[in-house]
Amino acid sequence: MSLITFLIIGALAGWLAGQLTKGQGFGILGNIVIGIVGSIIGGFTFGLLGFSSNNLIGSIIMATVGAIILLYIVRLAKK
Repeated sequence: MSLITFLIIGALAGWLAGQLTKGQGFGILGNIVIGIVGSIIGGFTFGLLGFSSNNLIGSIIMATVGAIILLYIVRLAKK
């Protein structure tokens, strides 16, 4: 996957996770960071469940789920 595609998927996944959990995004850099870390978490989680992603939509979904998990963990740690 090219770097630009990876960054776009990260930004989109971070924005989607922000919309679903908080109601707003985190800015372009924040969305990219959350999305990239989310894609790592999502890839690991989906791998444990026996799923894999071979296309763009699957990658976005996997990264978004991972980003939501990341935001949930961060919220738990803040409490």
